[in-house]
Amino acid sequence: MEPAVGEHGQPHAHPVDAERVARARERLPSADETAQLTAALSLIADPTRARVLYALDLVEELCVGDLALALEVNEDVVGYALRVLRTAGLVNRRKEGRVVFYRLADGFPEPLLEHCLRKVVDLTGVGEDRDD
Repeated sequence: MEPAVGEHGQPHAHPVDAERVARARERLPSADETAQLTAALSLIADPTRARVLYALDLVEELCVGDLALALEVNEDVVGYALRVLRTAGLVNRRKEGRVVFYRLADGFPEPLLEHCLRKVVDLTGVGEDRDD
């Protein structure tokens, strides 16, 4: 095993902080859990799907036509987004006569949309010019 190379190409012994390495290992999700997380995040990385989730969070439930009006896109786009989200278990539906209403799945993490995702947008400065 070759010695680890530091920031400036200089070799140094590892671990530098064995306690922190051990703590990180104990708390890290497994590779499978991380794969599930990134798959779920990729589902909501699509702008239409993210907006559908936000809309359903705001008003509890909507049909495809009303979601299309709210998002200002066509019903086919919304229908596909809902199909993907429903298959992933993020959205539930209920029928009332011929109309199908969609809502966030039971147990959908409430702070996810308002807190976490908005904070990520703020942190990354998406849409802003950054001079950092």
